[in-house]
Amino acid sequence: MNTGTRGPTVRPYQSYVYAYPHKTAYRPLADRPALRELWAAEPKDALSLYLHIPFCEVRCGFCNLFTRIGAPEGLVTAYLDALERQAGAVREALGEDARFATAAFGGGTPTFLEAAELERLCDIAEKGMGADLAAVPLSVEASPATATADRLAVLAGRGTTRLSLGVQSFVDAEARSAVRPQRRADVEAALARIREAGIPVLNIDLIYGIDGQTEDSWRRSLDAALAWRPEELYLYPLYVRPLTGLGRKEAGDREAEGDAEWDQRRLRLYRSGRDHLLAHGYEQVSMRMFRAGHAPAAGGGDHACQTDGMVGLGCGARSYTSALHYSFDYAVEMREIRGIIDDYVTRPAADFARAEHGREMTGDEARRRHLLQSVLQAEGMDPAEYRARFGTDPAEDFAAELARFAARGWLDPDAAPERLRLSAEGLAYSDALGPELFSPAVRTAMAAYDLK
Repeated sequence: MNTGTRGPTVRPYQSYVYAYPHKTAYRPLADRPALRELWAAEPKDALSLYLHIPFCEVRCGFCNLFTRIGAPEGLVTAYLDALERQAGAVREALGEDARFATAAFGGGTPTFLEAAELERLCDIAEKGMGADLAAVPLSVEASPATATADRLAVLAGRGTTRLSLGVQSFVDAEARSAVRPQRRADVEAALARIREAGIPVLNIDLIYGIDGQTEDSWRRSLDAALAWRPEELYLYPLYVRPLTGLGRKEAGDREAEGDAEWDQRRLRLYRSGRDHLLAHGYEQVSMRMFRAGHAPAAGGGDHACQTDGMVGLGCGARSYTSALHYSFDYAVEMREIRGIIDDYVTRPAADFARAEHGREMTGDEARRRHLLQSVLQAEGMDPAEYRARFGTDPAEDFAAELARFAARGWLDPDAAPERLRLSAEGLAYSDALGPELFSPAVRTAMAAYDLK
């Protein structure tokens, strides 16, 4: 594989860094610190709120998220009851001065909930946590099968500003290959309902690298998505992970074996998709995210993911303070997930007032996270903000890494003097660049994690 630079070959698809560190680096917290103490000295004027719903109607073959298929009778109600108890405990711990600048419902599939249950979910966010959903950006994830008119009406009425639809492919054969049974006609019908609901921002998720996918079929999916003029598009490379549906297939072993041909194919599809969207007036925000010129302002500008805290509710959610990232236990295998959910719904409110699993994020780890959260965005990082926060210079803290990235052509030589920004090639290699910034301690913890 040619990276366009000197030196050894670098695999472009190593790990999707959507948060640092990954939950596989978390460990049980022996002292189970009280949330009241964790948040006491934290700035709480621009928090992010995340509510996690761990249910899906089906589990896609590539999915390694914390979710289960379906819900026995009564489980959704029990889960919302537990979510409400958790909200009460967490809000009490945060104190009256907590204010939320953004909110999101994720999963799983939040729209697995029926309309009345979605109303209750919004009530938990508003009455339980004090978030004004009508005044802050609210993003919700959905699937075509669950994007029904009544559910969408609830979301629109409660202030949803962004709905993300997991389509993955408009080609029925590719959807089946990814173990995502759906028909294009049903996807198109769901998109029509979303547009009818009037939610301001529609995001469509697409995946490249599926077995049998060609540049022509990839272009057909892109054009089918563009026909709906989505305000955002996410282009995800296919990963095959252990304990997933695809990971159990013999063909899925190519991920572990390092299939260079597959890497090359995914890179070609990425570049083709990127160039196609840029030609249609989309701006590249990150390796995965593209925003249309007609999209409204994103909002939530007073929340900065590098520095402001996040409060997560639900057994698959994580929370961030400046010194600790914490969550509940993590699993991928269905039996383990069911056990964690069953435990969550039986917990008394007092159990939600303490952190159970997590990782300290001070010193070097905080610097690494700030750099990762910034440089993987197309706009890059302002080193002055880094210096103001940490009192050191990123060029000195990460001299070896940045020199290596520059030698590979991953840094933009034309960036302004006070801007650390990736080149187009650097963005293409985000899933290789990100993991190279993981600390040795985090790498060791992730490697030692017992997959379950």
